[in-house]
Amino acid sequence: MFFTTEEQRFTEFERGRNMSIKFPVTRTTHPKQKPDWKNLGFGQYFTDHMFNIDYDEGQGWHDGRIVPHEPISIEPASCVLHYAQMMFEGMKAYKTPDGHVQLFRPDMNFKRMNRTNDRMCIPHMDEDIFMSAIKQLIEVDSDWIPSEPGTALYIRPFIFGDEVSFSVHPAKHYRFIVILCPVGAYYSANDGGLSATKIYVEDELIRAAVGGTGFAKCGGNYAGGMKASVKAMEYDCKDVLWLDAVEHKYVEEIGTSNAFFMIGDEVITAPLMGTILPGITRDSVIQLLKKWGIKLSERRLSIDEVMAASKSGELKEVFASGTAAVISPIGSLVFKGDEYKVADGNVGPVAQKLYDTLYGMQTGKVADDMGWTVKLDI
Repeated sequence: MFFTTEEQRFTEFERGRNMSIKFPVTRTTHPKQKPDWKNLGFGQYFTDHMFNIDYDEGQGWHDGRIVPHEPISIEPASCVLHYAQMMFEGMKAYKTPDGHVQLFRPDMNFKRMNRTNDRMCIPHMDEDIFMSAIKQLIEVDSDWIPSEPGTALYIRPFIFGDEVSFSVHPAKHYRFIVILCPVGAYYSANDGGLSATKIYVEDELIRAAVGGTGFAKCGGNYAGGMKASVKAMEYDCKDVLWLDAVEHKYVEEIGTSNAFFMIGDEVITAPLMGTILPGITRDSVIQLLKKWGIKLSERRLSIDEVMAASKSGELKEVFASGTAAVISPIGSLVFKGDEYKVADGNVGPVAQKLYDTLYGMQTGKVADDMGWTVKLDI
């Protein structure tokens, strides 16, 4: 059994924030067959085990354990199924050339998790529980970490309220679960490296508004975006460029990723106003661009300015950033039925350098001079 009272939890924290909590492990008796490491896709295969911990009001997080990965039982009247009180995170573990395993800025995932929890009225997660659960689960399933180029072990922590109630109020019981899956490139076309994609500019539907949940990683944001993704596919586009909710004028995100536009010698990204996700890769891109002496502006950028730059030849690059794909170059934008080229339609040098640097740091092939990677003792 894990923490059972608030007093016990406080005592554990007094021993040091970087302590390693050991959770009980129940190993599977039916290990799965490993997939073809060169054809993983994204989110198609899952490891043998998962982490679970429960929360009860007045008791806190308790009974953390690692168990075989299997379907979970949930009461049909659980509040998450009706009112969507849930959140999730996304991160990766990477195998380095010397055989070590490392994470990329996991402290940022933890901080973002609790910001989402605040917005969704979900109890805060403790950092020691979060980090110890992830590290120990990866250790248990370490034989699932791929080492092929472009691969990683994707980590999906999530929390949901499963109190049985039709009352619209925060739940009193929650589950925190972590599952793992070996993955290849998010976009299959990128398995051999980067390639530019075509994006649909959505000027009718919206993703988020100021005061909403746009900055949070909650399921409703993603479900609400699927309608626009379906429209994009009708134009043979990979994803959607979202505009602001009020004027349908200012660029915000590309799909579920942060967006960057290079016009002339300036790289522009939308400011954090509560409508876009404060991406960890976004922050890393911003820091690297500033370090390299590339002009970076966090400001509102109108779609008309983007289209004008495309026509004049000043639109040098467009790319998205996120955990899943790292960097996704954009070759053209479809807006009001017309297609606008981004430079020559190919991967730009800034996007390529960012990808090579970030993925290189993550996999240990490029020296991490930013202090972003965390090696695991496994």
